[in-house]
Amino acid sequence: MTGTTVMTAEDIGRSLTRIAHEIIERNKSTDNLLLVGMHTRGVPLARRIAAILGNLGGHEVPVGTLDIRPYRDDLSRDSREDITAGTDIPGDIDGMTVILVDDVLFTGRSTRAAMDALIDRGRPRSIQLVVLVDRGHRELPIRADYVGKNIPSARHEDIKVRLRETDGMEKVVIRKNTHDIEMETSPEKFLVREEKQ
Repeated sequence: MTGTTVMTAEDIGRSLTRIAHEIIERNKSTDNLLLVGMHTRGVPLARRIAAILGNLGGHEVPVGTLDIRPYRDDLSRDSREDITAGTDIPGDIDGMTVILVDDVLFTGRSTRAAMDALIDRGRPRSIQLVVLVDRGHRELPIRADYVGKNIPSARHEDIKVRLRETDGMEKVVIRKNTHDIEMETSPEKFLVREEKQ
């Protein structure tokens, strides 16, 4: 993968360990915690944090998975899939402290969709947000409670998280998005292309 590596496997591991300690410090224990990973890379991150919390707290912390596609605001109602697709939340979330886990926080729209999906399933005591990378450019008033690394970025840059469970490699890379750069510098090319289609 081309681009500049901004987090190595060791950096990712250290960040997740630190985040697990911060979760215990904030919540005083691992009781009544439920970690929910957002598909796709939030899921293995949630499982890793849960494993660390289990070692620190002495008991297993449950992990769920969440598919936010039915709640995204960039899809038409007709194209949204069944709300249970790809979602597996163990037990009842009422009264639980739900810790939502994602790989990258960008505009905040995915997080908003995830909160909508969770609230449709019950009334948690609180929802906290973990992200491995916060890249800025928020469009909604959302912030993470736990951040692995803040990586300031331009909108024409992509930040790609690669994990061994999903990608067979472990790193975070920042690279230029050439499509967005071309769109900014030569929008007429894309207008002509769209008219021809």
